[in-house]
Amino acid sequence: MRLHSFKQRQAQQGVALVEFTLVLPLLLLLLLSLGEFGRMLYQYNVLLQASRDADRFVASQAWNSTKGAIDLTNATLVSQTKNVAVYGVPANTGTAVVSGLTTANVAVAAVGTDHVRVTITYNFCPVIGSGNCAGMFPGFFGGQFALAIPLIATTVMRAL
Repeated sequence: MRLHSFKQRQAQQGVALVEFTLVLPLLLLLLLSLGEFGRMLYQYNVLLQASRDADRFVASQAWNSTKGAIDLTNATLVSQTKNVAVYGVPANTGTAVVSGLTTANVAVAAVGTDHVRVTITYNFCPVIGSGNCAGMFPGFFGGQFALAIPLIATTVMRAL
């Protein structure tokens, strides 16, 4: 019986470096996408907490006992609710809880006679497209795709 001989070391020299060079961009892309996904979840969680705080604020003050229903005709209350959602306080001061969030992204509405809904709509912009988030990003196969991902946080509470 004859023993099989192994390939010499020189034939395999440098293969690991070539494989690493081929796999490194994929690993970096995977790492970047995981980081962006985590950042998106964090921003969604912040928006959801802001909508809860704003809904709690408006639910405690929107009940009109003479009408027996919610009264959102007071523009000051609606404005303060939007400020609570964006800045965390009823006054229009401070920095937004998420960069780029404005009071125009917040909607306050009555649901039925005894519930209030606060909805925050925000476009998440990944770091890779921070300069071109509103536009389109060229795809690998000729198509284009939008970088902005809409995040919508809605909370409904019963008025007190």
